[in-house]
Amino acid sequence: MDFAPVWDQLAHSIREIPRSGLLMAAIAAMAMGILGSFLLPRVPALGRLLRLGSTLGLMAVLLLVVLQLSRLDPRFSLAVPELGLPEQVVEGGETRIPLSRDGHYWLEAEVNGHRTSFLVDTGATLTAVSDRTAAAAGLEARESGLPIRLQTANGAVAAKMTNIDELRFGNVAARGLDAVIAPGLGDTNVLGMNLLSRLASVRIEQGELILVPNNPQPTLDIAD
Repeated sequence: MDFAPVWDQLAHSIREIPRSGLLMAAIAAMAMGILGSFLLPRVPALGRLLRLGSTLGLMAVLLLVVLQLSRLDPRFSLAVPELGLPEQVVEGGETRIPLSRDGHYWLEAEVNGHRTSFLVDTGATLTAVSDRTAAAAGLEARESGLPIRLQTANGAVAAKMTNIDELRFGNVAARGLDAVIAPGLGDTNVLGMNLLSRLASVRIEQGELILVPNNPQPTLDIAD
């Protein structure tokens, strides 16, 4: 029996494990707990200390995961405190977006002052930016962020969490917005529900997508 394909697949799977700080911390905490269990019969004090450290480490990782997941749902934004991450705020007035010829809604926006276009997608959980947009806007991957896997036309790809200082379009301004840097999207940027769900309303009237945030902002004039 040829085991080469099996080992190749295993090696590929290992390489695809997201290199997340949280994931590494969880693995380290579990390894500490296993080591503590081995040492417990021989050096009880050290074994108990390692097992306690393992438990506290795993609890800390779980807390950070809950805090980061809470940022994806505005209902928890007031119930859960932020730890080192900016508050996500969406302000502005009504913005109308006509339907494009390809059957989608596109808008011109500025990401940290960099002009680019976004596809408005109510089926996307997170706002996503391409590698090119991230580089041009000075976005850096959040090393301690949750590991993210995105399903694209070319299959599942690893993506990294980032934070947008300011995203503006029409008279809408979003600050401190979570997003993912998604290499599998090519040059496409996607405006997802983590922004759209923070608007006062999202509706379609006579072929136009109407986005209405809660607080009026000056209209962003993006010249051609």
